[in-house]
Amino acid sequence: MSTDRYVSPLSERYASKEMQYIFSPDMKFRTWRRLWIALAETEKELGLPITQEQIDELKAHKDDINYDVAKERERQVRHDVMSHVYAYGVQCPKAKGIIHLGATSCYVGDNTDIIVMTEALKLVKKKLVNVIAELAKFAEKYKDLPTLAFTHFQPAQPTTVGKRATLWMQEFMLDLEDLNYVLSTMKLLGSKGTTGTQASFLELFDGDQETIDKIDPMIAEKMGFKQCYPVSGQTYSRKVDTRVVNILAGIAASAHKFSNDIRLLQHLKEVEEPFEKSQIGSSAMAYKRNPMRSERIASLSRFVMVDAMNPAITSATQWFERTLDDSANKRLSVPEGFLAIDGILDLCLNVVDGLVVYPKVIEKRLRSELPFMATENIMMDAVKAGGDRQELHERIRELSMEAGKTVKVEGKDNNLLELIAADPAFNLTLEELEGKTRLSQYALKILLEASLSAGIILIDKDSDRYTISKTGWFLLTDAATRVNIDFNHDVNYQGLFYLDEALETGKPAGLKTLGNWPTIYEGLSQLSPQVLESWLHFDHFYSDHSFDKALGIVFSKDTKHLMD
Repeated sequence: MSTDRYVSPLSERYASKEMQYIFSPDMKFRTWRRLWIALAETEKELGLPITQEQIDELKAHKDDINYDVAKERERQVRHDVMSHVYAYGVQCPKAKGIIHLGATSCYVGDNTDIIVMTEALKLVKKKLVNVIAELAKFAEKYKDLPTLAFTHFQPAQPTTVGKRATLWMQEFMLDLEDLNYVLSTMKLLGSKGTTGTQASFLELFDGDQETIDKIDPMIAEKMGFKQCYPVSGQTYSRKVDTRVVNILAGIAASAHKFSNDIRLLQHLKEVEEPFEKSQIGSSAMAYKRNPMRSERIASLSRFVMVDAMNPAITSATQWFERTLDDSANKRLSVPEGFLAIDGILDLCLNVVDGLVVYPKVIEKRLRSELPFMATENIMMDAVKAGGDRQELHERIRELSMEAGKTVKVEGKDNNLLELIAADPAFNLTLEELEGKTRLSQYALKILLEASLSAGIILIDKDSDRYTISKTGWFLLTDAATRVNIDFNHDVNYQGLFYLDEALETGKPAGLKTLGNWPTIYEGLSQLSPQVLESWLHFDHFYSDHSFDKALGIVFSKDTKHLMD
């Protein structure tokens, strides 16, 4: 490594060898030679006097670039394309007269740019899919670990660690959709001459337009593309570069959001990015475990998001059929955008693969906030016992402020339940209030909501029947066992009717009715086995739905015999 000149940290520190090769001189100039071979073959097949011997000679030297000859020639003529035409001709004396025949510099330059960006997008797609897959594993592993959610970075209703990961996944999935679309629309420039009119080919083929129209499709096929852009100036539209780098900027935005969340969670000591055994967090504070990978993701992501301005401005400021003020900017903005996003995705994969979760810390923070979250249910119960809703709402607000002061000013535990129990307006004992904040109830609520949001519980049309996803029911029953939930007491039968209604209509939106949580926990115990049995055996359950087995699972072991 040279130590007396600037070296880009993108190549030295961040980007992979695979991405660096795509933007390497070898890739560039070998692609130029492949394009010259494709052009010569096409012209030969369309009737120009080019021999197979000449083409074979070109193919024999397509990979062994004589850089020294090209460099010396460029020093003399100050033109990179003609320097390499000359260098190729030195190696291929029999074919030198037909190299670059009828083409302009953009034939090799622009077509190579398209090929290089296409290959780079394919590598980005591969890495993006790997990140999404790793996040999916993480989400599955922690799908039933309740955690405090935050809005405005203030405590909100619970979610699960796995559900939160699906938010990151969804952002990356949107990026993948955009990437797939842009990748599917990539086309070559073709060989359209100095202003996009193919005037030189009109001369070569004596004005035979029918033959000339075959040139671009034949070149595209030889280079592995379906087609060329139908019209152009001298170059392909620089709008293509804008679209491509915008994809990178979108991925960078998603990665930045993900890395910010990890940094905040690491501050809360709930989640931690990988930390090597001998890693040093601070030169001064030896105890520190800084989220340096996530910080690096954020730093590189800002670079890529800002970089998207370069091709946008370049595209907007091109004059007529072309100007050369795009060239120097493109040499920097496009490769560096790809090299940076490559490093970002490698870092994301590393972070997700090594994330450490601390359930005890998560549970402690969730428990500390549960009394506040239970206030709506507490108020409903107090109203049913004869209280005034508006007066109770005001009392809960006042008591919540008092409890908050106890926590924040005095540094004591949350005493909201004790304050409510001591208030005669609620007519509830401390034992009853504590029952309202059982973690298992909140766990069930969180699990159901997380499952719905993540699309695990689905309505699928299968053989003209709507069915609840087996995966969804397995997730709920398996998770319920782990948090010791008894479905007989923690799932309201009305909620199951809502599910049935959703099945009948075939509308997944019907499942959202489960969000009516004040009634979800009333339980099934009020229903006698005889009522349950008669309800379960309604004809429509068997004739229209595959729902009977699911009900048998949901009603748990006490009523499961009804389905035997």
